[in-house]
Amino acid sequence: MGRAVTHLQWQGPTILRPRKPLPSPRTMRLDFGLHFFPDTTEAEKSPADCYRYFLRIVDLVDECDFKTVHMVEHYFEAYGGSSPNPPIFLAAASQRTKKARLVPGALLPVFNNRLKLAGEIAMLDAITGGRADVAFARAFLPHEFARFGIDIDESRARFEEGVAATLKLLTEEHASFDGQFVQFRDVTSLPRPTQRPRPPVWIAVLATPQSFETAGREGHWLMANPIGGTWMAGLLKIYRNAWRDAGHPGNGSVMISYRMLCLPDGDEARRIFRAPVMAHAKALLAAATLVEGWGTGKAAKDYVGYEKIVEHIKSETYEGGIEKGSTWVGTPAEVRAQIERCYESPEGSRLRR
Repeated sequence: MGRAVTHLQWQGPTILRPRKPLPSPRTMRLDFGLHFFPDTTEAEKSPADCYRYFLRIVDLVDECDFKTVHMVEHYFEAYGGSSPNPPIFLAAASQRTKKARLVPGALLPVFNNRLKLAGEIAMLDAITGGRADVAFARAFLPHEFARFGIDIDESRARFEEGVAATLKLLTEEHASFDGQFVQFRDVTSLPRPTQRPRPPVWIAVLATPQSFETAGREGHWLMANPIGGTWMAGLLKIYRNAWRDAGHPGNGSVMISYRMLCLPDGDEARRIFRAPVMAHAKALLAAATLVEGWGTGKAAKDYVGYEKIVEHIKSETYEGGIEKGSTWVGTPAEVRAQIERCYESPEGSRLRR
């Protein structure tokens, strides 16, 4: 089903309501949503002001025909640290939209008690009237593992076990699990999910081929970031092949998050957007270069190549993000053209299949 590109206009503290939606670019099979990722310090904006502003944006979701509202989970630093429990925000957001699905993007089982996490997911599903999705991620910032006292070299094992245990609690009324890190017997998690057997599941991935393969094999949907087109095309091919080889119907679903600002004046949009885009990169760099972080040359067996992440972040520029298509900015016509280029790229070719 084709979707029109519906755009929000943002300028300072004022939220402008969308103008008439643009014609659908060709016959794109795309839906659009909002992904919230707090990255300011309390000195810059109080948490109360931050979430109050986010919820004002959610007020426009149904009018814009956006399909999803997402909130990230991170800890301790400006890079997402103000959202340690995304279901709380999403429960509030669900009262501002009657149509959109609410997606924790993404939950980190490695830092959460799985018995508690399953109940929180089902509670969000009930509050939203069955509009909750669930997304899981491994986490990738060493300082979070260090401060929680968890060995980062156990990341993949803990993640896979955590997802399996949480989904077992959601799908089975009398669940038992005997894992290396989690054990329980004959547990009934309450409340039971509103959606049966459970909400849809997304797996957040970055650049590890095994993560793409596992998500496809298990029949989960994919939540990714816009890295280099040919590289992403190869990773998406791994996902699609694993999906089909496991005998799942269809081709799965892929969600990719892009930064976007659309204004009537393209030059003004590019000028305004530079500061927040670079501030987000700065927050990520700060989190990655902590004493416990990748910036120390730290390596981990479950994160091959991540020790180079700091140099990659440092090399990123605002113009480079626009050029490679991870940042969409400009007039409505310019943004639509950027979306079309992404959709027709090697990366986009895999999205269409």
